[in-house]
Amino acid sequence: MIRTQVQLTNDQYEALREISRASEESMAAIIRRAIDQLLLTRKPDRTALYRQASMIVGKYNTKFPDISVEHDRYLEEAYGEGS
Repeated sequence: MIRTQVQLTNDQYEALREISRASEESMAAIIRRAIDQLLLTRKPDRTALYRQASMIVGKYNTKFPDISVEHDRYLEEAYGEGS
């Protein structure tokens, strides 16, 4: 784990301390769980998604030069119609 320091408002600290007492869980554990929840539920950064997607453009070769246009047809041929 990496040690870090954060500053809380008085209200945040008091609420967190109360939750910690009631749950008999450390404040640090509660903060880590809250951060995990934030990371799971946040909306992705579209710019980062576009950048990530553009990194694979042209990365792979195929014997089908029109696969980006005809991908449905190739999938249908590969898996059989109605499967």
